[in-house]
Amino acid sequence: MPKVRKHLRGGSGPFRGIVGYPLEQLYEEAAFIASHFHWSEVEVLSMEHWERRRWCEEISRMNRTLNDTMRRA
Repeated sequence: MPKVRKHLRGGSGPFRGIVGYPLEQLYEEAAFIASHFHWSEVEVLSMEHWERRRWCEEISRMNRTLNDTMRRA
């Protein structure tokens, strides 16, 4: 976990970490994915932005389908 946080906050190279990506949104995405799939913080934070967003969309789709099914029952 410390390696991930160091990478996210300090990074390496000319830009020193994530540029222009709100840290609050990163934590929201990580919590959303981890709570549904029980993946570790390291696994979720190691994903590329597009991949985290894609999993968030898929979880939301699954939740909508489940909610619709429960309403019809």
